[in-house]
Amino acid sequence: MILESFQVGGGQRPTVLLHGFLGTGRNLRSLATAWSEVDKGRRFLLPDLTGHGTSPRLPPGATLSTVAADVLETARAAGLHGPLELVGHSLGGRVSLAASLRSPADVASVTLLDISPSPISPHLSGSGKVLELLRAAPASSPDRKTMRAELMGRGLSGPLADWLVMNLEPAPEGGVRWRFDRESLAEFHGRVNGEDLWAALTLPGAKVRCIRGGQAHYVTDTDLARMEALGCPVATLPDTGHFVHVDAPDALLRWLTSDA
Repeated sequence: MILESFQVGGGQRPTVLLHGFLGTGRNLRSLATAWSEVDKGRRFLLPDLTGHGTSPRLPPGATLSTVAADVLETARAAGLHGPLELVGHSLGGRVSLAASLRSPADVASVTLLDISPSPISPHLSGSGKVLELLRAAPASSPDRKTMRAELMGRGLSGPLADWLVMNLEPAPEGGVRWRFDRESLAEFHGRVNGEDLWAALTLPGAKVRCIRGGQAHYVTDTDLARMEALGCPVATLPDTGHFVHVDAPDALLRWLTSDA
């Protein structure tokens, strides 16, 4: 399945940036632009993952491997050649690991942005809490402002509500509606959070690195120790949360380019 995507940079080093749950490729545009200015040898592809943005919806029973296959197919259709460097935030990182397990020859390296190969415990999943509030919201609204107020009235912060209403589109009958299928995403979220991806770190020649937000809980100290024991270095940005590319873009870019 070919996903909606766009590219940044005109180099030959194929690098795919994968967003997190409920996001779109646009979430990582600033990172791609800044990185491209520092490293002009790279060519970045930023897809909307399956079921997100303007990409096709998730098929029934979709797994991380399903989405990974779509990412790989999209990269080849977009003209990216050779083994790909995959950089993924949260869900995007887990899709990257799944891609390396599905087709090791197609993946040169994986960079994880505040995510580990471990199954995600429901009580640690911030996206799960957001999803429940999103599912309780109306299917449509007269306009974005009204939906934003609805989301904030249910307890979401202003910035988070602003991020979510980026997923609204004009409705045929007027007003706006959600672009994605909330129930399909909820089913997918519940299923794939339980997937264990540690096997990706034991593949022959695996090249995986990770950076975590010191204020987040997705990469535990136990995860860190196990990852480093398997040859995956883990850096920590002490004062950042889960969205490392938003909270500390300059520090993240320095780290990304330190091992270019």
